[in-house]
Amino acid sequence: MAAFQSPHYSPQTGASSDAAQRCPIAQAPALRYKTSMDIPTFSSILITGGSSGIGRALATELAKPGVRITLTGRDQNRLNDAVQACRAKGADVKGHVLDVTDSHALAQLIDAADKARPLDLVIANAGISGGAGSDAKDADQTHRIIDINITGVINTVLPAVDAMRTHGRGRIGIVSSLAGFRGMPTAPAYSASKVAVKAWGDAIRPGLAKDGIGLSMIYPGFVESRITDANDFPMPMLMKAPRAAEIIHRGLADGKRAITFPWPMVLMMRLLSALPGPLFDALLARAPKKG
Repeated sequence: MAAFQSPHYSPQTGASSDAAQRCPIAQAPALRYKTSMDIPTFSSILITGGSSGIGRALATELAKPGVRITLTGRDQNRLNDAVQACRAKGADVKGHVLDVTDSHALAQLIDAADKARPLDLVIANAGISGGAGSDAKDADQTHRIIDINITGVINTVLPAVDAMRTHGRGRIGIVSSLAGFRGMPTAPAYSASKVAVKAWGDAIRPGLAKDGIGLSMIYPGFVESRITDANDFPMPMLMKAPRAAEIIHRGLADGKRAITFPWPMVLMMRLLSALPGPLFDALLARAPKKG
């Protein structure tokens, strides 16, 4: 039996028509109570950093017959594994080894994917981490983190927006982090990059909405990945990547502006962000730094 979905609901913008709003029987059940079968389907998807971690888990979560997925990654073997995992679920999947700092190559890929089937979901997920701080020896790592985590997001989002504007619909997802709520001395360059994409995403959202394009900022806590594998300190509420992907999928389908999880970590980060500067500095000066 086909799952119920209001014909007035748009997974791209999260909006309902005026007629649907006047008919609570038609819209309330579909939007407030969902099983996995009830989630609106995105049919043409592009995910950067799709070979591991959240990117791979989200690709697998979204994969199903009739769905076309384009994945990028830097490691051919990991990318091949991700492609096969999605194909096993019936999706039409293409993998491309690509560095998101290469704006020309990424723009060409996005254009080709959109021409093959108009993109309705693009996830700017590629990112790296590290403990680069204020020492001169950290310069190379700092530049690399900034290039991938900020420039890579911009290189993904701008050509995706251009493509979606021609269709008048679509949804962008930008993966930030709970570490993007405030600059964190435990990982200065990484945290700064996530603060930057948070601010940029929030700033461009209103303009995109006028063109029928929705934007969701994604703020995960600790999620099992190659990034967290490198951490040698306690990571409270470390989450499995498939569970994180389920949460992100539901948030994207609901058209949420912000997808934050897990909630105890969200609460903790909001409280930390509200602390006066001197108290924040004193507390975080004792926290372990990323390697």
